[in-house]
Amino acid sequence: MQQSQGLLRQRDVCHRAENSSLIDFSHNDYLGLANSIELTQALFDGATTYGVGSKASPLVSGYSAAHVDLEQQLCRLTGHQAAMLFCSGYSANSALMSTLFTQADTVIADKLVHASIIDGIQHSGAKLVRFLHNDLSSAERLLAKHPNSVLVTESVFSMDGDKAPLAELSLLCKQHNALMIVDDAHGFATSRDFEATSRVADVQVVTFGKALGCQGAAVLAKQSVINYLVANARHYIYSTALSPANAYVAHSAIKLVQQQPERITRLHDNIHLFKELAQQSQLPLIASLSAIQPVIVGGNEQTLSLANMLAKLGFKVGAIRSPTVPKGSERLRITLSASHQPQQIHQLVSALKKLMIDCSGEKV
Repeated sequence: MQQSQGLLRQRDVCHRAENSSLIDFSHNDYLGLANSIELTQALFDGATTYGVGSKASPLVSGYSAAHVDLEQQLCRLTGHQAAMLFCSGYSANSALMSTLFTQADTVIADKLVHASIIDGIQHSGAKLVRFLHNDLSSAERLLAKHPNSVLVTESVFSMDGDKAPLAELSLLCKQHNALMIVDDAHGFATSRDFEATSRVADVQVVTFGKALGCQGAAVLAKQSVINYLVANARHYIYSTALSPANAYVAHSAIKLVQQQPERITRLHDNIHLFKELAQQSQLPLIASLSAIQPVIVGGNEQTLSLANMLAKLGFKVGAIRSPTVPKGSERLRITLSASHQPQQIHQLVSALKKLMIDCSGEKV
């Protein structure tokens, strides 16, 4: 049934870019660091120094100097008092939500927050209420109805690629004595202003598997919040710690971004070029200024078919289908990277325009 409806999820073997004929526009490696020589060497150096595994949970013997160095670096970078590391963004969000909240709490969340946030809140037993996506009036109504609560949003939304009005939401939270938690997975390290989110967020979640090109995540907050999480977050207490080698790589990735700011410049140049070409070709884009550029197709089968046709032409893109996104808004999720060449972006837009014309029988 799932396969006939274009809903079956399957795994595909991903090959390194240099060994593949496909130009990859599906990954979240926004700064092109995942295959960089510098991080490859950092992984070797980290494994040589600390070993390849942490061997235990952080509260037993799995918390090393590599973890401490990364946490302190993140705090210096963002201005938060303390940090704690997780193996993935999903576990960080889930642990944060399920540990901080109880049945006595109300959590106000943007309608489009990540599944890990929703799962964590539901596991906590807290009351979950949702405001309309990026709608300040809707958020204000719920904050007024539930003062002294918590508001949760993302900085850059993973499916639509649009950005939350963080400054405005923060002001509303202050007016209603509410805390603000920001999942900064897709925003962190894509701007030279590393303190932009921390200036407005009481708690910030960052991941290393997007712009930093490696693995892991961190929760950043006041020392008291981190102390509570360390003592009570079951994900943290009962899981083997992030490997010290990966912590060392993340530390190196942050230094590399600071040393090579031209990577961020190239990323934003590529975003601008794609948007300009797509608009000229009248492709049905969702408004986004981030590296995530969704092209609306509509229909699971149509979206999957178009992604497969693009693959035959040499381009790998994400086919995002319902129920991940609302029915009727199925889309190709095109993600841009500093590693993409302008010629490749021109070729992608040209191929996409032709295919959409051929599929619709008329000009897009």
